[in-house]
Amino acid sequence: MSILDPIKRVQRLRQAQPKRQRGDRLPAPAGERDRIPPGQYQTDKFPVLSYGATPRVDLSAWRLRVFGLVEEPFEIAWPEFTSLPTTIVQADIHCVTRWSKLDTVWEGVRFSDFLQRIKLKPEAQFVLEHSYGGYTTNMRLDELLDDDVLLAYKYNGQPLAPDHGGPLRLLVPKLYFWKSAKWLNGLEFMAENQPGFWERYGYHMHGDPWTEERFG
Repeated sequence: MSILDPIKRVQRLRQAQPKRQRGDRLPAPAGERDRIPPGQYQTDKFPVLSYGATPRVDLSAWRLRVFGLVEEPFEIAWPEFTSLPTTIVQADIHCVTRWSKLDTVWEGVRFSDFLQRIKLKPEAQFVLEHSYGGYTTNMRLDELLDDDVLLAYKYNGQPLAPDHGGPLRLLVPKLYFWKSAKWLNGLEFMAENQPGFWERYGYHMHGDPWTEERFG
């Protein structure tokens, strides 16, 4: 599913009310109800939501660029990146469009581990994620240091499909899923918090699902 008009998308989300659809929305078992944030419903599907066309990235040309407030900007190619030590994370994920999917399993390079390769300048406090296709979203640097934040390239033991952000996406389970940028190709370190794509169209600058930080 492609969202072609960002303003209309935000308007629809502001007006949306949860609707029950057979086979899609599941009643959460009693032990899992406290894992579903307010305004969300549980699904066993993995909906595909993105802005614009899905990029098809040739791994021989793929690069992850590290720049901004760093002492030594660099790029890393796919063979080197996938040779780094990996971590498996099981996490619940929550989309601003109101679905939640529990116990998803991801594999990739823990962000905090990758950060050890980067010489940050002292004023770096925020990160702008950049993606193939031009998408961006912003994050506080300290929130990327949690153990469950990954630069993920596998889902359920398989290479991450392009529709779900492959070859590489960020995984930040504690925030709405638009903050987990698909098709990641750049990490820009900044001193100030600058809005990304959806944030410029009215989405919240932070995006905590438990306090329903949907809109700014």
